[in-house]
Amino acid sequence: MELITVLVLGVLFFSLLWLKVMRPKNFPPGPPALPVLGNILQINLTNPLKDIRKLSKVYGPVYSIYLGFMPVVVIQGLKNLKEVLVNKGVEFANRPYNRLLEEMSGTKGLISARYGQSWKEHRCFTLSTLRNFGLGKKSMEERIREESGYLIQRFRKNKDEILDPRVIIDNAVSNIISFMVFGRRYEYDDPTFRSILNIVHENMKMAGGFWAQLYNAFGFIKYLPLPHQKIFKNSNIVFDFIRKVLEEHRVTRVPGDPRDYIDCYLEELDKNRKDGHNSTFDDENLLICVADLFFAGTASTSATLEWSLLYMMAFPDIQEKCRKEIDDIRGDRGHVTYEDRVRMPYTQAVLQEVQRFASVSPFAFAHSPLNDSQLNGYTIPKGTFIIPDLSALHCDESQWKYPHEFNPENFLNKDGELMKVEAFLPFSAGPRVCLGENLARMEIFLFFTTMLTHFEFHWPDPKSLPDFTPIFGLIQVPKCFKMRLVPRALN
Repeated sequence: MELITVLVLGVLFFSLLWLKVMRPKNFPPGPPALPVLGNILQINLTNPLKDIRKLSKVYGPVYSIYLGFMPVVVIQGLKNLKEVLVNKGVEFANRPYNRLLEEMSGTKGLISARYGQSWKEHRCFTLSTLRNFGLGKKSMEERIREESGYLIQRFRKNKDEILDPRVIIDNAVSNIISFMVFGRRYEYDDPTFRSILNIVHENMKMAGGFWAQLYNAFGFIKYLPLPHQKIFKNSNIVFDFIRKVLEEHRVTRVPGDPRDYIDCYLEELDKNRKDGHNSTFDDENLLICVADLFFAGTASTSATLEWSLLYMMAFPDIQEKCRKEIDDIRGDRGHVTYEDRVRMPYTQAVLQEVQRFASVSPFAFAHSPLNDSQLNGYTIPKGTFIIPDLSALHCDESQWKYPHEFNPENFLNKDGELMKVEAFLPFSAGPRVCLGENLARMEIFLFFTTMLTHFEFHWPDPKSLPDFTPIFGLIQVPKCFKMRLVPRALN
């Protein structure tokens, strides 16, 4: 009898496990999932892009997988992505439960915050504040131009060496958002700031990798000494750095004369406390908002500029065509302006092609429906984890002239004019579109044109070719590479 009882209980237990990975009625189809593991063994979590595309060929552009017991819906194709991000943008504007992010930042801030009053207020406040400090204005162009000068100076110091550009580009880009948020820039040799930037990139890589997904699927590993612990350790270091900056601002700020985003937020806190408002603005939200801006304002723009240099060395004819257009437009001026971009279709096409071909942001940040919703004939329950796959869209053979090669002609018509391509979504779209899109576009254009104005970039080893294999993460960066600089004599 005891043996029979054990067998019956075992059958019931495994039946329950099977039920946990059985798709609900009218849920998007997908590969059969194993109890406990789900589809983890079928997907290379180190870089899942190829496996995700293979599954879509079998199950369609809207399908599901299981990461452990967690169902995940993958969205591909322009029609379906537009439906989720734009047409039903508000309906799908929520964030799903993410164990890793909940552990680090809860539901506060700008990026991982759930759709609701707090997120709306903070996004509106942030956009308004950043505009006041120059976002989209001539003053911001001047700030980027000034930082470009520091970048060029540092390049010149290393002109006789084979140079790895990552640290220099990283610092230059991060100094733009640092000035807006922290009210200051950091020297390129500042060891503390350099360490913080290294941590930012490490977490961007790890947060999209195997151990992060394993932690999201199996929360019981929280206290085990596994690599996911490094993500939490890194986050604590960054938060401690930001807390120190916040404390310095509390001591040194002058009420009524804000220097930056932090001062403006502190003034908002003072105002709400004085008026007795029950506000969504609080110290924790300030910390997470600053962290979000710092992470987002550094990683993707820096990666795009690194990719641009790598492609310019791999395709010297494209580099030279960009440089000729830059020289033609700037004339006897020392540089082109951001307004000049409208007369520079080829350079703009090249930069857009960099973002497309490199898939700098392979997935839009996870979305989730606010309520049970319909998509492509399927029922998507409230709270479902949705991955909008932008990388697949950016190499969709039905959308691009040259989907699998680096070619600026993807963005140019037969007359050489810049085309608006609907399938180009490097910053996502809809209510959750990247709020730093305009800043990123300005930085990419101005830093890129400045670098090509002052230098030629050459691959240092003529016997080898650049490696375009990305390091997968929330932001895809190229493998570390070195380049040879040839300074130009400007007219």
